[in-house]
Amino acid sequence: MNQKRTRVIVGLSGGVDSSVAALRLQEQGHEVHGLFMKNWEDDDTATECTAEQDLADARQVAERLGIPLHQANFAAEYRQQVFDHCLEEFRRGRTPNPDILCNQQIKFRAFLDYALRLGADYVATGHYAGVDGDADSGFRLLRAVDQAKDQTYFLYTLGQRALAHSLFPLAGLHKREVREIAEGAGLDTFDKKDSTGICFIGERDFREFLGRYLPREPGEIVTDTGHTVGRHHGLAFYTLGQRRGLAIGGRAGHTEGAWYVIDKERESNRLLVAQDHAHPRLLSRALRATDLRWVAGGPPATRFRCTAKTRYRQADQPCEAKVRDDGTLELRFDEPQRAVTPGQSVVLYQDEACLGGGIIDWRDRLDLAP
Repeated sequence: MNQKRTRVIVGLSGGVDSSVAALRLQEQGHEVHGLFMKNWEDDDTATECTAEQDLADARQVAERLGIPLHQANFAAEYRQQVFDHCLEEFRRGRTPNPDILCNQQIKFRAFLDYALRLGADYVATGHYAGVDGDADSGFRLLRAVDQAKDQTYFLYTLGQRALAHSLFPLAGLHKREVREIAEGAGLDTFDKKDSTGICFIGERDFREFLGRYLPREPGEIVTDTGHTVGRHHGLAFYTLGQRRGLAIGGRAGHTEGAWYVIDKERESNRLLVAQDHAHPRLLSRALRATDLRWVAGGPPATRFRCTAKTRYRQADQPCEAKVRDDGTLELRFDEPQRAVTPGQSVVLYQDEACLGGGIIDWRDRLDLAP
């Protein structure tokens, strides 16, 4: 009697990474299906054209591999669980990360639940990450071999249930190898440009797009020495450390150097700037994080040493972690960190394992240090 093959449903986005993920799983002998997710709907013709091309590319891959392609619309879930939350964070003057929330709520919850209803044993994506372990010892989320592409920062919210049903076929591959594999297999996506921009919404003029949903509340742009040098469009449209889009230009009494956002003052609706990339107001030695998510289900201890990232592709930063009695996380870094941004995520590691992380809620400032 033939043994039942493992059914894996791959999130086929129309990109090269998910294409090769499906191919690799097929080569390993799995029963592979593809699923194309539509997670954003609006009246933007350019966005609709991009989605249609992505679907066409996903169809080409499915036909080339000879696998079924399902379609699902999670636009309502995305709007309620990801986009609306991000809008509220912007209104508060914070800078959320929709890609992380999208992975948590859509790709590894809505998609996972949908795939399981279709009889899947596992879901798979083209993320550069790895997973090992079992139900007895627990599952670990691991960095990918390609450190330049590693995406565990965006996946830290995945818990044991998600990891028990997830496969990451690209864990041991470099991006160059992925494109070579796709070309060798005759997949049209082999040279497709990597997607950028907001998860499922794509590349847009961020200020124009966000302005459709948030009121513009202009105010003064003020230097660290108290001089008004311009007007901003609304604090929601800026983030700490930002240097582009300030439209300040040359100013009498100042050098021609670049200006950087060093803080946002909500009460006075002022955007603070300086010509110092490492201004003390931008530097922090400590932060507190809330909404903690631990891959193992809990922290390794109440106090422990680890490394952390406060943004994607940042080099690992050594720090001391403390889980407080109120359930929040306090991190103290060995060296000052630049542009630690409330609303963004801090993600913790020990060696190759991602431990989890949380949402940055507070940062200290070196200019206020005693």
